[in-house]
Amino acid sequence: MKMKFLLIAMITVCSAAMAQASTVYGDVNGDGTVNASDVTALYDYFLNGDMTHYASCDVDGDGNITSYDITEVYNILLGFGPSVDTHEYVDLGLPSGTLWATMNIGANAPEEFGDYFAWGETTPKEVYNWNTYQWCNGRWNKMTKYCTISTHGDNGFTDGKTELDPEDDAASVNWSSQWRMPSKEQLDELRTKCTWTWTTSNGVKGYRVSKNGKSIFLPAAEGYSGSILSSGNLGYYWSRTLGDTKSYYANYLYFYSSSVTAEAFERSTGCTVRAVRVSQK
Repeated sequence: MKMKFLLIAMITVCSAAMAQASTVYGDVNGDGTVNASDVTALYDYFLNGDMTHYASCDVDGDGNITSYDITEVYNILLGFGPSVDTHEYVDLGLPSGTLWATMNIGANAPEEFGDYFAWGETTPKEVYNWNTYQWCNGRWNKMTKYCTISTHGDNGFTDGKTELDPEDDAASVNWSSQWRMPSKEQLDELRTKCTWTWTTSNGVKGYRVSKNGKSIFLPAAEGYSGSILSSGNLGYYWSRTLGDTKSYYANYLYFYSSSVTAEAFERSTGCTVRAVRVSQK
């Protein structure tokens, strides 16, 4: 009975907040301007469960209230203004409402491979191995961030983190806070809810992924682990989700001409990224 009363109270507060939602971008508390009090209002929601300004907490409009929204307000306060989003996406009509970018991070066309990133890194580099990996001390069993298994952490380190923070997300850092690397669940949804057709587009091999008369093209963009892993016949696309059984692995989408699977692979590997955002419907 007590839980039911609490739920009704939260819905009532949330509904009232909806009616008072601000029209000023970044104005979380609805006072007509963007200032430090808007950051405080967001922190009150995260830390204290304060639902007063719930309707305006989704600053970046991605359908979720996360640390991205705090980053967006800080950007406005620092004079950067709201993130300008010029990247195109396709609504495949997926159950989750996830919208998929039309090209890879670093690419200028759907057929281009784009940039390669080790998992949790946001800039490409020339060598991809444990010696150059940002989140370990030179070995697979010396992780320094995103580690849930003590035997895989440096001196037994664990932090319980299973998804990338915004500052370590190649999509968010290189595009805007409205974009993220896909979760394992989003990759699984794309893999199981769409039709995958192996084809060639402008001379590049890859998959045409279709649903509801719309599609995206995922080039077979190879990958790097010490050296090149393939030559335009395989696709490796990172998720933002850590591996389940090995903290030095992360989940990714792996495909070739006759198979599309969701697996986990060494985080130090250089793979491509296809970004996602969430529908506002």
